[in-house]
Amino acid sequence: MAGEGRRQAVAVVAGLVWAMAYPGPGIAGLAWLAPGMMWHAALGAGIGGAFRLGYMAGLVQAMVSLRWLLNMPHPAGAMAGWLALSGYCALYPGLWLAWGAWGRGEGRALRPWREAAGAHASLGWPRRMWVPLGAATGWVGIEWLRGWFLTGFPWNALGVSQWRQVPMVQLASVTGVHGLSLLVCWMSVAMAGAGVVLLSRPRERWGWMAEVRLPLLALMATLGWGFHRVMDERRKEREANPRLLKLALVQPSIPQTLLWDPAERDRSFAVAARLTRAALETRPDVVVWPEGDFGLGRENFASMSAELSRAGVEWVFSANDYEEGPGAGRAYNAAFSTGRDGRVSGTYRKRRLVVFGEYVPWAGALPFMKNLTPIGDGFAAGNAPAAFKLAGATASPVICFEDIFPNGIRDHVRGGTDFLLELTNDGWFGRGPAQWQHLANAVFRAVENGVALVRCTNNGVTGWVDATGVVRDQLGEPGRSVHDEGFMLVRVPVGWGNAGDTPYARRGDVLAHACVASMAWMGLRRVMAKRRAT
Repeated sequence: MAGEGRRQAVAVVAGLVWAMAYPGPGIAGLAWLAPGMMWHAALGAGIGGAFRLGYMAGLVQAMVSLRWLLNMPHPAGAMAGWLALSGYCALYPGLWLAWGAWGRGEGRALRPWREAAGAHASLGWPRRMWVPLGAATGWVGIEWLRGWFLTGFPWNALGVSQWRQVPMVQLASVTGVHGLSLLVCWMSVAMAGAGVVLLSRPRERWGWMAEVRLPLLALMATLGWGFHRVMDERRKEREANPRLLKLALVQPSIPQTLLWDPAERDRSFAVAARLTRAALETRPDVVVWPEGDFGLGRENFASMSAELSRAGVEWVFSANDYEEGPGAGRAYNAAFSTGRDGRVSGTYRKRRLVVFGEYVPWAGALPFMKNLTPIGDGFAAGNAPAAFKLAGATASPVICFEDIFPNGIRDHVRGGTDFLLELTNDGWFGRGPAQWQHLANAVFRAVENGVALVRCTNNGVTGWVDATGVVRDQLGEPGRSVHDEGFMLVRVPVGWGNAGDTPYARRGDVLAHACVASMAWMGLRRVMAKRRAT
């Protein structure tokens, strides 16, 4: 490789490859190439050059994978949000490459790539072996930071790209999704390092094997253990012969612009009610509506709850909740359950709110911020999980994008929880990859906590995921889109699992915290070594 232009070209291709690993199109194998390509391009680029290359790759990746933001109903706001969020997310891969360059002892000056590659190839076998693991540690530490800083945006961690590789995703039950991110990055940088050695020392036929031995062994062990865990869970389910809870999931597929329109409230309710009446013919135990009020005013709520009560069916739905207080009081985005008598039996108030979509940050100190969005005062955040008792089973509800926060979902799963119940409205984003990416992220919450996840959405993907991350069923008959209106009956095994009994559910992001601590320790060693040299 020669010249800044070629480095930039590799970074751009790496970002594109990385983006294509997620749904839309979702070629999972490409994720194993992207970190190594970025590391390869940054060799000898210096700290500042490495940051620019990482930012470039991250910007391409974010703009491609988050393109669904452009489908939001307000074009100007959608464009601004897409550019701002993409630019923000790109900072993190930039920091990763800059941290790696600093750890290698590179300064500000640009070195020829061949010289930097030769220096790497000349390292002894033990040192070369640890370089990819150190890079993967840095990746996970910075990835965790993105999911925590400023309330966090953990959407599409690197490991999420592997969501369909069922034996592999079992690792998340121990380490969380960050364990897969570490494994993918470790192997990717190891392969890139092997390529560098092969190019720099072509006569050493097997010298390149030093980098890939450990990650390859870890990958094989992960696959073997994951396959065993899946088979063991299947055996336990067969032997337990659990009761099947019948849930009718209603997907109205109402465009977001119509949900906002007061003139369309009765029409929205009519669609949801029509689908509900069709669902009642399947004799469900519970009917579930997605996030959104769908015209549920006082009269419509009374008529629907009475109809379901006559059928002896329980109901879960979403609506705004209000709490009186000084001044205007507080509003919440909430989920409710009703018993067979039609009375409200459970309430859950959403805990994680969408910035500028459900609340305005710093609105108290900076009142003018409210003028930047149409939401006014927005919502207040709830303060605790809830347990809905549904036909003898226990469900823990989550709303909207709460399911993309790994550590946050741990609070919702306790002993006796039969399944997570997600109500969401992805109709904001039209018909694009957002719905599939949301599902891919949500799958890991089921695996991490060892519990089934039922998803009811306004606009795809409605269905349920078992505790091993397998999508057991989803709405969308052959020849139809998962985005179309409809309903489906799912039968979820209840009363037999050990929800919340996985290592991750008990201990949380121990791996990610260890990676952050390791980065701090390596940084301290680097600073002390530099002082001694001075």
